[in-house]
Amino acid sequence: MVFSSLLFVFAFLVLCYGVYLLAPSLKARNTVLLVFSLVFYAWGGPPLVLLLCLETFICFVGAHMIAAQLPTPFDPDRPEDRKMQKFFLWLTVGLCLGILVIYKYAGFFSRTIESIFGLDKLLPDVALPIGISFYTFQLISYVVDVYRGETPPQRNYAKLLLYTALFHQCIAGPIVRYVDVARELNDRRMSLDETWRGMVRFTVGLAKKAVLANTCAMIADSLLAADKLGAGAVSSASALLGMTAYMLQIYLDFSAYSDMAIGMGLMVGFHFKENFNYPYVADSVTDFWRRWHISLSSFFRDYVYIPLGGNRCSKGRHIFNLIVVWALTGFWHGASWNFILWGLYFVVFLILEKYVFRWARESHGWKKQLRRAYTLAVVWFGWVLFRFDDMALLGDALSCLFGFGNGFVDMTARTTLLNYIFFLPVAILACTPIVPWLAGKLKAAATCRGGAGVLSLGVMNAAAAIAPVLLLGLSALALVGDSYNPFLYFRF
Repeated sequence: MVFSSLLFVFAFLVLCYGVYLLAPSLKARNTVLLVFSLVFYAWGGPPLVLLLCLETFICFVGAHMIAAQLPTPFDPDRPEDRKMQKFFLWLTVGLCLGILVIYKYAGFFSRTIESIFGLDKLLPDVALPIGISFYTFQLISYVVDVYRGETPPQRNYAKLLLYTALFHQCIAGPIVRYVDVARELNDRRMSLDETWRGMVRFTVGLAKKAVLANTCAMIADSLLAADKLGAGAVSSASALLGMTAYMLQIYLDFSAYSDMAIGMGLMVGFHFKENFNYPYVADSVTDFWRRWHISLSSFFRDYVYIPLGGNRCSKGRHIFNLIVVWALTGFWHGASWNFILWGLYFVVFLILEKYVFRWARESHGWKKQLRRAYTLAVVWFGWVLFRFDDMALLGDALSCLFGFGNGFVDMTARTTLLNYIFFLPVAILACTPIVPWLAGKLKAAATCRGGAGVLSLGVMNAAAAIAPVLLLGLSALALVGDSYNPFLYFRF
């Protein structure tokens, strides 16, 4: 079950929130959310719920063991006061990472060894639990934050399991840190205003996924089909258009799930942090990664980059830290060489912007627009590396892009462009902050006296009332009878 399905929107979600509202206390409401979350996760494979519960239990016990070793009074300058805490920290994190490696990366390492030494199959194929990377990183952040003294350990296993399994963010993110929702697990309030804003945010995300992202996916998959690329039957224009559609799809899809998660959280009193901030208007690769998948970037910054020394070290060590972080960032996205290559590709530009490209730090005039064009070009090519986990197919795609396929322009490219000539500008605008900008202008005008203010206020109120219903209707129409609803998060 995924958020962008009629079953989820009109059955699961309605039933969940109906029962939630009838629950008499916060404890009962937490129980409702936990039960529905476990059912939601079990929909894709009931045995995998046991793995989620086991990993949560490991971190539940590990955090308590870490806290139990804290002497009174505690002196951070005494290494002996940290010795046992570090032991339990590394043991707990090691067990979590071990589970992640077994289920997500063991097959990759096995295939690599088999190909190098010409061996037969070493390990059987293992089903990848959906969302294992997301909830593993969440639990690691919880244990590390307990070790750092930023939060006390959760005394109730069910509440920690709710934090891990909460269906809002369990399978598609964002990566929610425990410290950000710890208070709301124990004490939260619902309000009509936040419930309404949550519903609006959810419908916006649903429309981005069902109407825009799925259509972009259909364009990309039709133009970049593996059999066509392998046969060299794709023109440069088709490959260019297909990769542009994929670039739009991956943002609209990722940000849509974050919108839906944030919206559903607001509806019950949880406040998740923003995960995307219009990354395609960034004016440098560094700025892009401040805006894209913010929860993942923050995780690697706080739990890998800074502990390695961050940028408060020599230039050589700083470059080493960046390479480690971005190799891991790429590997997190999937157990394939192309993802590692994708991470290392970006680290090259981050290093260049830090130490070579002085213009990347200037912020005025026409140079800023040139930087935006440069950033889009770098990111666009990065998505080529990201899309093709088959290295041979990646080579075929690059060949077609650079004119070694079916010429430069073919009938397929022309037909596709004409068929989607009105859709593509809408999808592009949805990747920019133009709508919030217009809303801000209307809000500012609504504060003016006179007819203009009354008119602007009326337009805002009408849009606020109509938009969610309209978006929900459009999404339902797009999903009815449409079996093309790809889920990008299976590899996570």
